[in-house]
Amino acid sequence: MRAVVHDRYGPPDVLRLEEVERPVPKDDEVLVKIHATTVNRTDCGFRAAKPFIIRFFTGLRRPKWRIPGSEFAGEVEAVGAAVSEFAVGDRVFGANVGRFGAHAEFVCVRETAPLAKMPSDVTFEEAAAVCDGAILALNCLRLADIRSGQRLLVYGASGSIGTAAVQLGKHLGADVTAVCNTKNLELVRSLGADPVIDYLQEDFTKSGERYDVIFDAAGKTSFAHCRRSLVKGGIYLPTDGWWNLMLALLARRIRIGDKRVLMAIPPRYGKADVLLLKRLLEAGSYRAVIDRSYPLEQVVEASRYVETGQKTGNVVLTVNGGRAR
Repeated sequence: MRAVVHDRYGPPDVLRLEEVERPVPKDDEVLVKIHATTVNRTDCGFRAAKPFIIRFFTGLRRPKWRIPGSEFAGEVEAVGAAVSEFAVGDRVFGANVGRFGAHAEFVCVRETAPLAKMPSDVTFEEAAAVCDGAILALNCLRLADIRSGQRLLVYGASGSIGTAAVQLGKHLGADVTAVCNTKNLELVRSLGADPVIDYLQEDFTKSGERYDVIFDAAGKTSFAHCRRSLVKGGIYLPTDGWWNLMLALLARRIRIGDKRVLMAIPPRYGKADVLLLKRLLEAGSYRAVIDRSYPLEQVVEASRYVETGQKTGNVVLTVNGGRAR
């Protein structure tokens, strides 16, 4: 089968397409023929080994897993002897974080992994772009125990995590304010945010508004910058940044003044989350936002674009005719 591989850490150029042996499912696994996958922040971080601490999980000198890629959508090609939830021909989507391998024509996934059958009216491209950003957003929002009527501000609301956080925040009943750039104002508003702030025109921290939770979905702010925009007892949720990580570790359940910094360390991916997202997709309460689609052969170009930090929503790789329903 064709697969993207890398034998060392580094920039997108370390990736190449290669013929490798097709995996064979174990008793508790399904073999998925992939039709679409994505390039996301998680993939880029593991490929580049940034931050360096990643190497303690993925290999100090070189990657333990040659084939990258974490989220996918496709069809079940074969099932292991102990598998009962899925059958050959099922259309499925999910995430293989920790084992990777989704940037390929086939991947083996445990039945108990974050894996579910696709809604009938969702394309492979759309389904592939659901899990990573949404599950990372769920991890953070649950830490803050978002409830109906709370004021939630999402900074970086037009990225993969941000577009998910806006929709999930609305689902949980929060009043969502979104911060993004000019070109994405209408998109983010269509996802349920009101109001929407253009960070190119206005610094939200100078408006005098206060929020119960500030969620930095882009890793571009800091607690120090945002703390005056939090109410007493408010929570700052970062997704990146060494300083934010240190604050979260040192003050995991301790208030810094009258506010808290909480960070999902490590983020957790579970089957229940994928099943929740499936229900939201079926109900029309969630949609994946796709910026661009590339064929698998253009994974280097796709990765370069993701690393510009300017993508809107998700960047998809199509495999095996991945545009079909």
